[in-house]
Amino acid sequence: MPVGGLILGLLYLIMTYRIGFIIILLFWGPSLLYAQNDWRLKTDRDGIAVYTKLFPDSKFKAIKVNVELDATLSQLVAVILDVNTGAEWVYSTKSSVLLKRVSPSELYYYSEVSIPWPAANRDFIAQLRAVQDPHTKVVTIYGPVFPDYLPEKKDIVRVRNSEGKWVITPAGSHHVKVEYTLRADPGGDLPAWLVNMFVTKGPYESFKKLKEQLKKPVYVNAKLPFVTE
Repeated sequence: MPVGGLILGLLYLIMTYRIGFIIILLFWGPSLLYAQNDWRLKTDRDGIAVYTKLFPDSKFKAIKVNVELDATLSQLVAVILDVNTGAEWVYSTKSSVLLKRVSPSELYYYSEVSIPWPAANRDFIAQLRAVQDPHTKVVTIYGPVFPDYLPEKKDIVRVRNSEGKWVITPAGSHHVKVEYTLRADPGGDLPAWLVNMFVTKGPYESFKKLKEQLKKPVYVNAKLPFVTE
């Protein structure tokens, strides 16, 4: 799935707010930056818990999502690796296209995120690589970006720093526990304190739609050669 899409989706929300509200934030926003050493729960709805954290080497908050899903390991991994359908469930995704399939468990893809005017759309190229621990059966999917994989496009801001990771743990028959983490810099000139205020919107909306995506017939009985249930 688009590893940057979850956090970049919040830009859509920011740009749709009234200008008057933004002006208020310009006065009060800088005071909202503070040291944050631990993951802090920001929203917990519909079984989707979203946390944020500030790391010393970044001014943008990282996010962590914890959720339990009624799905098999293969079912969820199949949805995540089906990058051509990312626009169906990843918040604000305009397009998501497979570029290269290295193996059944590894691929590269391109994604563009829609941002309302006057901000520019964002895009990124990411790798997804799935690995299963043979003893615990936990599946980890790594999602770093490769910003120079393709030339940059005119009027689109390329995301150059983003690192996502899925940790999917089997939790009984047709049930998994998921921890998704993402550290990203959306690029451009939006102030970090403003971006940080809305950082939980994209992850929550994406995981809400992910629950519905998993129910589609194409994924329900999915079997993957590199995943043992």
